[in-house]
Amino acid sequence: MNESKKKQNLRVKGNLRLFLILPALMSLLLIAVNVWIYITNKRAGRFLLIFVVIYILMVTFLFVYSRAQIMRDLVDFATQYGLVQNTLIKELGIPYGLFMADGQVLWMNDLFKKVVGSKLKSQMPISRYMPELNANIFPQEENVIEKIEVHFGDRIYNAEIRRISVEGFGENERLIHFSENAEHLIAIHLYDVTELSTYIRANEEQQLVTGLFYIDNYDELLGSVEEVRQSLLMALVDRKINQYMASADGIVKKIESDKYFVVMKKKKNFKALEEDKFSILEEVKGVNVGNKIPATLSLGLGLSGSNYTQSYDYSRVAIDLALARGGDQAVIKDNKGITYFGGKREQTAKSTRVKARVKAEALREFITVKDDIFIMGHKMTDVDSFGAAIGLYRAVAALEKTAYVVVDEISASLRPLFEIFDNNPDYPKDMFITPEEASDMADSKSLVIVVDTNRPQMTECPELLQISKTIVVLDHHRQSSDNIDNALLSYIEPYASSTCEMVSEVLLYIVDNIKIPNVEASAMYAGIMIDTNNFTNRTGVRTFEAAAFLRRNGADITLIRKMFRDDMGSYRAKAEIVRNAEVYRDKFAIATGSNLQVESPTIIGAQAANELLDISQIKASFVLTEYAGKIYVSARAIDEVNVQVIMEHLDGGGHMNAAGAQLTDMTLAQGVAKIKELIDKLIS
Repeated sequence: MNESKKKQNLRVKGNLRLFLILPALMSLLLIAVNVWIYITNKRAGRFLLIFVVIYILMVTFLFVYSRAQIMRDLVDFATQYGLVQNTLIKELGIPYGLFMADGQVLWMNDLFKKVVGSKLKSQMPISRYMPELNANIFPQEENVIEKIEVHFGDRIYNAEIRRISVEGFGENERLIHFSENAEHLIAIHLYDVTELSTYIRANEEQQLVTGLFYIDNYDELLGSVEEVRQSLLMALVDRKINQYMASADGIVKKIESDKYFVVMKKKKNFKALEEDKFSILEEVKGVNVGNKIPATLSLGLGLSGSNYTQSYDYSRVAIDLALARGGDQAVIKDNKGITYFGGKREQTAKSTRVKARVKAEALREFITVKDDIFIMGHKMTDVDSFGAAIGLYRAVAALEKTAYVVVDEISASLRPLFEIFDNNPDYPKDMFITPEEASDMADSKSLVIVVDTNRPQMTECPELLQISKTIVVLDHHRQSSDNIDNALLSYIEPYASSTCEMVSEVLLYIVDNIKIPNVEASAMYAGIMIDTNNFTNRTGVRTFEAAAFLRRNGADITLIRKMFRDDMGSYRAKAEIVRNAEVYRDKFAIATGSNLQVESPTIIGAQAANELLDISQIKASFVLTEYAGKIYVSARAIDEVNVQVIMEHLDGGGHMNAAGAQLTDMTLAQGVAKIKELIDKLIS
């Protein structure tokens, strides 16, 4: 009875219903046509009426007597269609399964069961057999597909994970009872990519790695040994390099007296070199035939998946970066980025000033053809950056051109020196301009000179680097991967004590017999003095020669000392940081400074880091200070620890023995924990 009633209640809808009632609608049209013809010709109208009546009777008969058969056929089709769907999914050639939100098995097709085997039962989470497929990686929104790689047995699968809503399932339609909180199911496809992964891996292993090996202190090395032993020294270095590459199944070709071209497969041989941190860097230092300084290598390795020409170009970029960072290190460049190894030894300062003269002559050419010249240092300008900018301002003025020094925020430690120029009637009022003013004044024909930094985001006005097409960089920091890459002239010398030292040498050659006013010479001398910590750190022969040049031009040491004395509050803040310092692993001093109540806490932090190095057994010091919503890290070392490598992991940089970084979205405690983590990584 109920079944008969259900059949009577069956209704069709949509296009199918329209298709069934269309003949009835045609009957209305025929009746209207019949009326019009009857009015025109009654005899023809009566004759047509007979055919209209017959058509209506036929339509009525078909609709009444065929409707039940049509409905039965539709039900049979729907039933068969559902069975076909179930069969297709069940026998689908791709492993497919449905799971609860927590990963419990709900249903799997035959191929999915074949993949996981017969052990996986209902109500058991799939993550027990495939740990990668856990609830943590399931999509949290609909129309989102998560794709991960799954290893199961000896096969590799790409898993596509989708979220399917259970909303809309009627209670009578559910074969399984879902809890009230159940809102969705998880559908997982598995694609077997074992063979594809094998071929991709084999292709990667066959890729060639090209490299350039440079003896970065070749001239100094030969000059430190007797002439009769020079050939023996180079033969031993050649042998070390050839033996090292032979162990990696590589090829070495000496292209110049101090340069080598190498080729090797990326396979396990190159990976082995990475794992031993390119021990050739240390091996060549052991070559000794009476040479007073050890040989150091710079390695540039390039790897591109597209072609070998690109790999060679990468190796050239890598070797340039290794040399710019001071040498004695390996740099690997590939499509993913840049990796550094080594760099434990400070580059030897060259006694010749040929490079300084060449750079000075090139800079003079740029200055003489430009009308708008902007000089800027890094954010939170320090004494070295400011002094170098003043020195270049003098060079531009000596060439009878006008320059502007871009300065934004003046720290308390720099203010006494800044005010000497700012309130001096001998200098124009527009000598110092803000970054906003510089952006408005500059155009594509302007000359922009960047001092004391080679990272675009660290400059006072990064927008100037986009506006101008002529950019010059002078810096003494080791070059990083995110350097200013569109500079037409780049003078980067990591061995230099300060940028003021480099600018002092440039001034010697840019204009003959240049005269430097006393205050400008004092500003540059102060930059050298501060960066070398009163000539006790990173000083060489050329450092003292630059200082002597500035003294001859009237640099006032007494004035400098008076300007950079600490007030009582700053001295107490520095002493408090040192007092609360923690010694980590018996060798590293870590201290923090918060609420210091001083105008320039970052300067106090840097000074405290220098003070901590005076404690015996301390190899490196790290001071973290809070300022303007950020945490500033000052890192210092003497010779055994490369703090630049540590700071680069925090997106910072600097020198081997003096570096820094800025931390955001992090507390002081989290910053200290991060420093300790990096120290542990360095030791391991």
